[in-house]
Amino acid sequence: MRFFLFLFFTLLVFNCEDKKTKPKKTTNTITKTDTSVTEPPKVKQDSILTLEEKYLPLNDTNAMAFFSEYEKENPETKVRLFTDFGTIDIELFENTEYHRANFIFLTKNKVFDGTQFHRVVKNFVIQGGSSDDKEVLKKRGRIGRYLLPPDTRHDHKHYRGVISIPSSEIEDAYKLASPYEFFITQTNQHHLDGLYTIFGKVIKGMDVVDKIAEVETDGGDWPLRNVYINKVVVLK
Repeated sequence: MRFFLFLFFTLLVFNCEDKKTKPKKTTNTITKTDTSVTEPPKVKQDSILTLEEKYLPLNDTNAMAFFSEYEKENPETKVRLFTDFGTIDIELFENTEYHRANFIFLTKNKVFDGTQFHRVVKNFVIQGGSSDDKEVLKKRGRIGRYLLPPDTRHDHKHYRGVISIPSSEIEDAYKLASPYEFFITQTNQHHLDGLYTIFGKVIKGMDVVDKIAEVETDGGDWPLRNVYINKVVVLK
C-alpha cells in the first residue's frame, strides 16, 4: 500500500512541474526604434502669423492691405533723421495714414539708414532715400517692390519745411509714390500742390536742411560730396 501511495504522489508532482510555463530565452541584441517615419512640419496658421510674415514681400497688390493693418498697430508720428550735418525732427500727419505708416515701417526696418540726400537744389528741395549700398538694397529686396497711390485730399500745401513724396519713375504712373524716397522743401513750392503727397513737416532742424541745400552739386543736382542719412529713428 505504501508503495502505491508513493508512486501516485511522485506522478502527481511530476505532472504539475511539466505544466509550468517555461521562461523565454533572451538575447543580448538591442531593438532599434523605427525613426524612418516623421511627423510633417507644423505650418503656422494665419491667426498666429506676424503681420510681416503674412504680407512680405510687398507688391502693388498687397501693399495697401498691409499698411491698412500696420498703421493701426503703429500709431507713432515723430521721427528723427541723423545726417552728416545734424539732426532733423519730422512730424508725420495722421490723416495721410498710408504714407505715415510706410515711413514708420521703413524706419523701424532701418531701410533709410545709410542712404543719402542724392538730389539737392538750393532754394527748392533736398531729396533723400536713394542708395546703391548693398545692405540697403538687400533690405529693400526683402520688403519688396510696390507703389503708393497719391493722397492729396487734405489740402496740405508745399510750404517751407514739409516732407513730401516724389512720383514713381515708371511711365504714366501719375504720381504713384516711390515709397523709399522723400523730399523736404527748403522754400514754399506751391506749384507742387496737388501733385505730390505731403505727409509731414519739419518741426526741428530746418537749419540743417538749409546747410544741406548749400552743398556743391554736379550738373545732375547730385552732391559732389555724399550727404548721408546715417540713421532714422522713431521718437513716438
